[in-house]
Parts: sequence; C-alpha cells; structure tokens
Amino acid sequence: MATAYKDYYATLGVSRGASSKDVRSAYRKLAAKHHPDRNQGDAAAEEKFKEIGEAYAVLGDEEKRKIYDQYGAEAAKNGFPPGAGGFPGGGYAGAPGDFSDFFQTLFGSGFAGTGGFSQPFQTGTSSTRSPFGFQARPLEADLQVDLRDAYRGATKTISLEGKRLEVTLPAGSRDGSRLRLRGQAPGGSDVVLTLRLAADPVFRLEDDNVRVTVEIPDYTAVLGGAVRVPTLDGEVEMNLPAQTRAGRSFRLRGQGWPRKDGSRGDQFAEVRVVTPAEPSEAQLELYRQLEALTKEPVEA
Repeated sequence: MATAYKDYYATLGVSRGASSKDVRSAYRKLAAKHHPDRNQGDAAAEEKFKEIGEAYAVLGDEEKRKIYDQYGAEAAKNGFPPGAGGFPGGGYAGAPGDFSDFFQTLFGSGFAGTGGFSQPFQTGTSSTRSPFGFQARPLEADLQVDLRDAYRGATKTISLEGKRLEVTLPAGSRDGSRLRLRGQAPGGSDVVLTLRLAADPVFRLEDDNVRVTVEIPDYTAVLGGAVRVPTLDGEVEMNLPAQTRAGRSFRLRGQGWPRKDGSRGDQFAEVRVVTPAEPSEAQLELYRQLEALTKEPVEA
C-alpha cells in the first residue's frame, strides 16, 4: 500500500552525503528554532518540530539511515521489502504516535512510545518461551529519551504488542544505561531497554560536564555585566568581566551531570558576541562615532 514519501534530507536541509556531524548540527539549529517552548501556541511550529525529530531519528542513526537510503522510496510505493533487515518488516519495531505512516511503514509498528521525546525501538533477541518451559532470552530494544527527562527523571509509557508499559527513568540516567522490565515481553521474558539520549537544542553533554552557548550584546562584552545563563535547573545570573572575547568559556561549578557519588560535573558557558540584527538610526550613529574614535591618531 502506497504512502507519502518523506525526504528527511530536505527536512533537515542537508545533502544526502552529509556527515553525521552536519546532520546533528542541522538538527540542533532547527530544533532550537521550532522548539515548542519558544513557539507556544504555534501549531505549525509544533508540527515542524515533530518532522525535524523524525528526520533526525532516522538520519542520526547509522543503521536506520542505511535502510532509509536503500529502501525508502520502495517502502513508500509498495511497503517494506520482507526480511530486508533480518526480521519481518525490516527488523525494526515501532515509533512514537507522532511518527508518520511512512516511518512506520519503513521501520514497523510493533513498539510505540507515547509522550516525551521517545524515538523508535530496535528489536533484539527473541521474546518467546520455549516448548520445554524455559524462559527465552530478553527482548532488547533502544529507547531514545529527551536529555532533560534523563536529567530530571521521568516516567514514560510504551506499548508492546498492544500492552501498555510504564518505564521509570532514574534522575541522571546516562546514554547507554540499561533498564530491565521483568516478565513484560510476550511469552513472559524480560524487556531490556538501552537508553539513548537525544540531542538537545540548548545543552550539550560531554561526560560529566554540560556545555551551552550564551549570546551577549557587543556592548556587554566590552563593558561587562550580568547575563542570564540556562542550566538544567533553570536560568542563573552570571557576571561577565569587561573586555570578554567571543568564544571564551566560563565555568559554573556543580551545574553539570549527576555522578554516582552524589556530586555533579560542571557547566561551561561559551560566549557568543552578537550585534543588533536591525540597528536603529541612533545605534548606527553611535557605531559611527565609535568608528571615528578608533581611527583618530593616538597622541604621543
């Protein structure tokens, strides 16, 4: 059955030969622009944000990207070629309810996440019970979650072959950590979920540390002053010294990712100096005066 083809490269504005770094960078920029928190009440922006998330869920995953490149057009026309990924329907299971019919045609619909920023699961081992009564190996799957949900801790609801399951994420969950749902797979075996932290439009996690970029006006960079800095716990005020250069990073101790011993890493705020996008005539006049001052000869 034909379904509408999704050009994920066009959605992210990258070429088909784009590197993983380019794909990630494009996603971050677009996600920041269309994030619901910045476009409250804007249905178009919310829909665009979902499309961006779906595109990145595919192009940001090496294996899914290969399947999309090879079978995407064919899946849109005739459905996914049987057994292409080693499992019926391509070997992938499901997607959140917000994912398109095309995505589910390509990657299956055995699993479905609801709410949050959950992304598709990938099935692993068999989940059936043997005829001799021994429990089969666990069913393994990847679960992508929003970085902020992983930091705060959250409860996610997934659907496994029509059965709704609640997954509790401990606060400070890390990429690659595993959660076991005992006896919840078909046949009574366990479900083992490997957490994958999705890229965040604001925060970048590097081991125990968090990095953000802070935009400041040029005059604040020269004169110094207080600026607002986003952290995982909300905005804080930071005082910049005079003559702060673009690209300089400032450390906020103890504002990073939680560690097992109860301590936390640090946050680094990198300064980005910006000028007025549409300066007024008064501002332009001040810039002209500044230009004149810098051109005046220095008296001996």
